[in-house]
Amino acid sequence: MTRNLDHEKVLESARKVLRIEGESIEALRSRLGEEFALAVDLLKTCLGRVVFAGMGKSGLVCRKIAATFASTGTPSLFLHPAEGGHGDLGMLAKGDVLVAVSNSGETQELIRLLPAVKRLGIPIISMTGGASSTLAARADVVLDISVTEEACPLNLAPTASTTVTMALGDALAVALLEARGFTEDDFAFFHPVGALGRRLLTVSEIMHVGKEIPRVGPGTIMREALFEITSKQLGFTTVQDDDDRLLGIITDGDLRRSLARMSDPLSLTAGEIMTKSPKVINADALAAKALQLMESNKIMNLVVVAGENHVTGVLHMHDILKAGIA
Repeated sequence: MTRNLDHEKVLESARKVLRIEGESIEALRSRLGEEFALAVDLLKTCLGRVVFAGMGKSGLVCRKIAATFASTGTPSLFLHPAEGGHGDLGMLAKGDVLVAVSNSGETQELIRLLPAVKRLGIPIISMTGGASSTLAARADVVLDISVTEEACPLNLAPTASTTVTMALGDALAVALLEARGFTEDDFAFFHPVGALGRRLLTVSEIMHVGKEIPRVGPGTIMREALFEITSKQLGFTTVQDDDDRLLGIITDGDLRRSLARMSDPLSLTAGEIMTKSPKVINADALAAKALQLMESNKIMNLVVVAGENHVTGVLHMHDILKAGIA
């Protein structure tokens, strides 16, 4: 017969793990210093790729950190130390930087690679908990990932130490992207698909252009303007001068309000009815920013402009929903 778990004991164990790992990260934060800044300087000036190497759990963490670096604009890859001794060392080239990760600092598969790495003139950043280890002694920059205890009750399974290593890798990646001036547009370039890619779509990728843009002149009679609004099916029309400059917009709401206060608004001109100075956006802005602008102003449409208020497109809330951004 299966015995039921003691739920309180399970929760107590989980809370202990989170406490130990949280305290380990806090200790890491408090001891960050010049060595971290030197590591970021070395990574920033790297002319090749940042190569991460580690065995076992350290290797798994290295793969994740390398992926984070690559996705934030730093060419990176993972080198398996055991495979490195059997030919994969050819993945390294002058101009690269090696980030060697070992909690003990004595991982033999990793240590055996270091002389060859040195012969190539490749700088080494070590991430190790062994301040006096062989790895630390042979590295150009040493980053301390030591922990006072693992979250494992036997103090054996890598838990707090791998969490600290992962957190330090994230800190390096973020500090490096900030030092390089990495932008939202850069991020979008490296994340073209999936949910994240949809969030990073630009206005230019989903806006209506050319003949799809509803347009009337300021002297257009409202009866004709109403036909333009209806035929383009976007719930509004732009009002533009002869040089394609935006003068205003007329929405379904403007028409309803005009009908409520005027006897014959359809005989007026677009210039007399339009809302002047409507909300606009640039084509290279993120579509997510357009959504935020629409929501904060409780509007359904934006006009896309460039230069001296020249109309280049229009955007409707439905376009954002269709793109899966909201």
